[in-house]
Amino acid sequence: MACSLIEHKRINTTVAKAKALRQYVEPLVTKSKSDTTHNRRLVFSKLKDKYMVAELFREVAPKVGERPGGYTRIIKLGNRLGDAAEMAMIELVDFNEVYTPGKKQAKKKSTRRAGKKAKEEDQVETTDNSDSKTDEA
Repeated sequence: MACSLIEHKRINTTVAKAKALRQYVEPLVTKSKSDTTHNRRLVFSKLKDKYMVAELFREVAPKVGERPGGYTRIIKLGNRLGDAAEMAMIELVDFNEVYTPGKKQAKKKSTRRAGKKAKEEDQVETTDNSDSKTDEA
């Protein structure tokens, strides 16, 4: 499950598994901040996947370099339909696009007239094109 979190940066699971995963992954991310052979071997002994170790050290560690801890976030989603288990989404904090603050583009205000006018023009063009095709035949 730790490999899936590192690979996808966000997974849905039960709250209990998410809390257990947080305790498992956070020390691995802390070790990945200093790229030494010893730390790579320690992380590999836990993950057992060399590609995920490489991704952890190559992609995750540079983004969380200044962060002193708290690399994961658990967001409760509600209960699962089948067995009513409490579900949660666990994600790496610096890899979320939804919660990143940024400039939001304002919606263009449109009036109802502009929409109707554009639709009428489209209808006129389509009727003109259909008439010319029938005349040629």
